[in-house]
Amino acid sequence: MREDIAVFSGSAHPELAEEICAHLGVPLHPVKVQRFANDCLEVQLEANCRERDVFLIQPLVRPVQEHLVELLLMLDAARGASAKRITVVMPHYSYARSDKKDAPRISIGGRLVADLMATAGADRVLAMTLHSPQVHGFFSVPVDHLHALQELAKHFRQYDLSATTVVSPDLGNAKEAAHFARLLGVQVAAGAKQRFADDRVEISSVIGEITGRDVIVLDDEIAKGSTVIELLNKLRELKPRSIRVACTHGLFSSGALERIGSQPDVLEVVCTNTVPIPPEEQSPKLRVLSIAPALAEAMRRIHNGESVSALFETA
Repeated sequence: MREDIAVFSGSAHPELAEEICAHLGVPLHPVKVQRFANDCLEVQLEANCRERDVFLIQPLVRPVQEHLVELLLMLDAARGASAKRITVVMPHYSYARSDKKDAPRISIGGRLVADLMATAGADRVLAMTLHSPQVHGFFSVPVDHLHALQELAKHFRQYDLSATTVVSPDLGNAKEAAHFARLLGVQVAAGAKQRFADDRVEISSVIGEITGRDVIVLDDEIAKGSTVIELLNKLRELKPRSIRVACTHGLFSSGALERIGSQPDVLEVVCTNTVPIPPEEQSPKLRVLSIAPALAEAMRRIHNGESVSALFETA
């Protein structure tokens, strides 16, 4: 990497940022964040940005609003410091779940926050596994959209996949599940899900072959785990041989990991390190895969003006 790159991290996930920089072979520059007496944040980037290619690493995780404002201030600071180009590296975009107007008088947060980042100074965004394809179109700046399916597939290839079915909890994630199934060379199935509230869902049926097969449940993120628990109950009626659970973003709030991991027929729960795993959320069945090499390679390609989509040409 050339010296005209500068990488900074917010306080959301510095461990991931350090790992990315180790793969890039560049230093992670310090960021000073302080709070005034009136509770306002102030951010200072403690390295030269002038005419440099600046990357700001910050997933939007709890506390989301705090980390969002921190990111916006980092963007403003980099722009004010005459950065040549500013790329937001956002391993998890939590506001992507607010992607449609499915009730009267509600906001579409995914689009609003995208506008805020562009207004604050973002020239480009590097994201990982957005909640839905249309979120990509909310941004008025270029978006490089990565997924973690290859990392997950590499993990599951260690098992006998001769009688395996990948199961999507709903039809909305079925395309990703089908892609994942193709990477593994296995069958795919999907649940018919209806959501009544943020933590209340019903899966009426599962479309696909399940009985006597090894099941891999694939979702983009697991927060409270209500969808996965509901799907597990429906799958048990179909008598699979084994069950494993996989996702990109392991948010695991409100005891979700313990609830899923305590299910005796769940052999393991696999996620990536796009977000930090809460200290209170632990399970001996948890496997965390690193997406730092993929993000680092994408950042290198962006910096050098190379194709990022070429990363998926073998998928």
